[in-house]
Amino acid sequence: MATARFLVDGRVQGVFFRASTREKALALGLTGHARNLDDGRVEVLASGDSDAIDVLEAWLQQGPPAARVEQVFRENLAEQDLFGFITG
Repeated sequence: MATARFLVDGRVQGVFFRASTREKALALGLTGHARNLDDGRVEVLASGDSDAIDVLEAWLQQGPPAARVEQVFRENLAEQDLFGFITG
């Protein structure tokens, strides 16, 4: 199991980015969260199969249709036991 934290920059708030990320993560069998940050970015924490996290990372580069992703920063973390996938 792997865990990664992503910071997604661009037009990513108010465009269903968190909800779409949750759907994609659950489809990939990942747990974690997607939440808006005060600076306009979205933070995504994902835990699960490392290949699935890589697929999520590739998806985050585009996001949902209304999003305009400018940059995705990835930080690999120590394994974490997370439950479900929440947005907040």
